[in-house]
Amino acid sequence: MGTTFATRLSRNSRRIALAMALGLGLAACSATYDNHGYVPPAEDLAQVQIGDSREQVAETVGRPATSGVMRDEAWFYTAYRVRNFTYRAPEVIERDIVAISFDAGGRVSNVERFGLEDGQYVQLSRRTTAATVENLGFFQQLLSNFGRINLGDTL
Repeated sequence: MGTTFATRLSRNSRRIALAMALGLGLAACSATYDNHGYVPPAEDLAQVQIGDSREQVAETVGRPATSGVMRDEAWFYTAYRVRNFTYRAPEVIERDIVAISFDAGGRVSNVERFGLEDGQYVQLSRRTTAATVENLGFFQQLLSNFGRINLGDTL
């Protein structure tokens, strides 16, 4: 006797499920890429000349996103590309920074371009504030407040 239709269907569905699981597993291992920031195109940057005013630069290439945070000595345009894997930390694989420096009169004094190879890693200090709450549990904190309540003040 041969195999029944139900047995063949069960075997085929197992193969399909295995193939789908294998496909999903391989897809999870592939990299995804995220692009962040904006750097003006090279042809727009070529129009920025030494001696141009801030307003002329803003019309030519636009204002940077960090203008409210940065001092007016320079404008920084940054763009970077990040590669993500599900099993590793994200990694910056491309970085482009354009710095347009201004003199005291608000005129362009220099235009510089930096890539990932020009960068240096900056170690930020991690300072923390001492916690005012001791290592007490929720109920210990709750019960410790009962002695501090003055019923005369609450009524």
